[in-house]
Amino acid sequence: MRTWQWAPLLLVVVFVVIWAACGPRHELAAAPNSLTPARAAEIDKDVRAFAGVVAHDITAEGPTAWRRHLADTPAFFLASNGQLVFTNSASFITGIQAFAQTIKHIELQWGNDLRVDPLTPELAVVGSSYREVQVNTEGKRVEEAGYFTGIAEYRNGQWQFRNAHWSEACPPPAAH
Repeated sequence: MRTWQWAPLLLVVVFVVIWAACGPRHELAAAPNSLTPARAAEIDKDVRAFAGVVAHDITAEGPTAWRRHLADTPAFFLASNGQLVFTNSASFITGIQAFAQTIKHIELQWGNDLRVDPLTPELAVVGSSYREVQVNTEGKRVEEAGYFTGIAEYRNGQWQFRNAHWSEACPPPAAH
């Protein structure tokens, strides 16, 4: 009869052990990807510097410099004005090589409104107005302005764009 006196206590102990082993883990699971304010500030600074290097390299070397700054993975995609232009990095490489043959000079500038939103230690959203000047091999000059958004990913020791979307500014509607 004395053994049954410990049964309720034993049941509570078993329940607590099972709950601890199988209970919710959302706080622990979030810890590896959570960012301290200091780490978020560091990512912001690093991604801003990366964006500056991208603009410099494109302007100095031409469109093929994009290859270094875009993720070489099947997950990569690039859209422009609401249309999917490149579905992966392989299609981008083919397209940029053909485009580079038609360009004599290109200049990319980000606006002063560049935004970085660190998401995890390896991912950040980037958004900025941009201005681009292209001069083709025939000397024709084309100027574009709009807004860029992309996901920057830290891979293999460097930041790269995992995907990107360029939206060219629409001309104002014609007056009637």
